[in-house]
Formats: sequence, C-alpha cells, structure tokens
Amino acid sequence: MKTTLLISLILTISILPSCGRKSPWTAADKALAEQILRDTLMNRVEAMALEVIKGGFNAGDGYREVWIRDYNTFIEAAMQVMPHEQIRENLLVFFRFQGPDGDIPDGFIDINNASLSEDGYYRFSELEPRYAAHKNTVETDQESSLVQAVYRYVAKSGNRAFLQQEAGGITVLNRLEKSLQYLLRHRFDEAHGLLWGAATADWGDVQPEHPWGVALDEHSHPCLDIYDNAFFIIAINHFISLTKDEEDKQYWACIRNKIVKNVKTHLWDSRRQKFIPHVYLNGSPFPEDFDESAIYYHGGTAMAIEAGLLSRQEIAAANAAMLANVKASGAPTIGLTLYPPYPEGFFQNKGMYPYGYQNGGDWTWFGGRMIRQLACNGFVREASNEIRPMLERVVKNNGFYEWYTRDGKPAGSGTFRGEAGVLYTAIEELRHWARLVKE
Repeated sequence: MKTTLLISLILTISILPSCGRKSPWTAADKALAEQILRDTLMNRVEAMALEVIKGGFNAGDGYREVWIRDYNTFIEAAMQVMPHEQIRENLLVFFRFQGPDGDIPDGFIDINNASLSEDGYYRFSELEPRYAAHKNTVETDQESSLVQAVYRYVAKSGNRAFLQQEAGGITVLNRLEKSLQYLLRHRFDEAHGLLWGAATADWGDVQPEHPWGVALDEHSHPCLDIYDNAFFIIAINHFISLTKDEEDKQYWACIRNKIVKNVKTHLWDSRRQKFIPHVYLNGSPFPEDFDESAIYYHGGTAMAIEAGLLSRQEIAAANAAMLANVKASGAPTIGLTLYPPYPEGFFQNKGMYPYGYQNGGDWTWFGGRMIRQLACNGFVREASNEIRPMLERVVKNNGFYEWYTRDGKPAGSGTFRGEAGVLYTAIEELRHWARLVKE
C-alpha cells in the first residue's frame, strides 16, 4: 500500500512556481511592461516560431522522428496552430509504445522510413503498427518529458477527459504513473535516493565512451546529475496536479520531497554555489587529475530553477554565473551549454569537441527555458535583456537552428522546433507579466 510510504506530517503540496505574481508596480516596471508589449522583435520572432511549428511535429529538418524531449518543449506553441486531435494522437502514440515496466521511448518514426535492418534499434507495438520507436538508453528524461507534455496539453486545453482515455486498455493517467514508477524501479540509486543515468554533458544524450554514444552498456559510467533529478521533480509536480486521488498526491509529494532534500545533500556545492556535474556510482570516465567539479551546467541549472530547487538569491547568483561564463567563453548567449567545456578527446564522439554540440555549444533550446524561469521568478528586466541576442539571431539567420557555435554561426538541424517552442513560451511569459503590470 502506498500509505506505508507516507511520512507522518501533513504535506503542503506546492505544484508549480507562481509566475507573474502581482505586487506593487514601480514606474520602472510600468515602463518595462510597455516596452515588452510594444517590442516588434518579439512579435516577429513569435510569428516566425508559430509558422515553423505549423510544419510538423518532428524535431527539425535533420530529424524524421517525433521526439518526446523536443515535443515537450513546443507542444504549447503547437496548440496555437495545429489541430488538437493530432497533438493528442502523438501523445497516445508514445503510450502505445510504453514498455511493460512503464518505460517510454525517445521517439517514433513512420515504419516505412525506419531502417529496419538496424537489429535491436527499434521497438514495435501491436497497438501502433504505423510506426517504429526507439530509446536512447543513456537518458533518464523520456518518462519525465511525457508527463510534462501531457500536463502542458491538459493545462492549456482544459481537457481533463484526456486523462481517462485508454491506450491498450490502460488510461493515460495510469500510464503516466507507470512511467514515474519505472524510474523508481529501474533508474533509482537507493544509497543516494536519486535517479541515475549514464555520464553525459549536462542534459545531453551522448556519453564519452563511444563514437556515437547513445546506448547504455558495460562501458558506461552510471552517475547522478541535476538535470535528470530536476526533470523528475517537475514531472512529479505535474502528476500531482493531474491526479485527483489524494493518496496518490501525498505519496508522490513524499517522493518529491525526499528527492529535493537529496539533491541539496548530494548534488549542491554550497561553497561554489553551483551544482556538481556528476556523482559517480562506479568510477569516472575521465582522468583522475581532471577537476570536473569546476564545470558549470547551464541547462541543468535552468531545470533546477523550474523544479523550485533554488532560492531567489541563488537564482540571481546562477544568472550572474551564466553571464560571467558567456563573457569568459565568448559565447553569444546564456544558452551556452556548459563552461568550461570538456577538453579535446574526452568524448569519442567527434562532434563533442570543446564548444561543439553539447560540449559548450550555444542552445536556445535551454537558454530560452532559463529566460522563462527568470521571468517567472521576478527577474523580468534580466530576462528581457538576455533574450534579445537569441531573438536577433533568429531574424539574422531567417530561421531556428538546433545550436550555435561560439562565433554565432548556426549549426545542426534547421527549423528546430524546440528552439521555436521555448522562445514562444519565454515571450508569452514576459508578456503575461507585462499585462499584469498594465491592468
């Protein structure tokens, strides 16, 4: 029984940070609000974002799949321009591929476009014969991503009936809980009370031990990191919001509270006021004399803010650290993945050179999420200033790209819907605040 796991205290369940909370507005606030509402650059980029998202549900030009970690970040924007029945159907496809233990694949692709000769790469389901699916096993965020995506769909549409829709005879709500339980059964380290995954660069899906690096095997180095655990906390908060069962709410609140405590115990470096990149469970893949603890993870820190793990003072310090890293590295924006980057040769994947791809590339996909969290937590002027170089490069390059080099050149997939989605939601968050001020 779940009740055996409850703590004796009555838990106060805080579902989500309060964004745009009203307070006495100053003349400077009112001037900033007016500036945001009249910002033609924001208007232009938002229109461009919606136009790109109209083009489909795959992550971008370089990807044929619908990926849950990407879909989660543009589903809110998609609901403005795409049929809601298609948006729901994509969510159901992921549930039809859910494993018997509750695991969720990364993405799905039209079965006619899948390279079926790649033995063992794809999974198939009698519930969904149109597609093939696959899972990058180094990650620990697919399940959390799907919970978040469903929450965002329900919150924006108001369609709570979707939670009772069935896939293979199991309701969406029950499948969401199965996905969270999967993480507790198969990706939970009892000694630290936290989720584990393979060693990657911050939120990335490339481990250092292989030229490609997406499959967990005997060469992988399991470890704890802030991104996986912050993402799990966010997903738990969302599930608590979705379920009406009080016992379920209390059970998951108990789990969440323990993880929050363990994150601060094992992953927070109080002296440096930053998160420790990795706590290894069975050795590190890097040389003994390498000080990995000096690396600052931008993406994981942004997700920690969304998870409610940092105080207002710590958020201010995190933003200052990111800006300092941008200046020191020469990167264009706080979308800088991490700083300093891992040295040359530390990853066998050739794209993971210093300041390349996930090893110090500049990703609006996460920088935009940091902007939204700044706005949510009252740092509106900072958010307004720091989003501008992200918006300007979209216009300059006439589109959205997966990531940017240190000298600002676009790289990776074009028409990257993850970037479009996070910029859309960041702009909407800024406008929400501005409208509150103007009321």
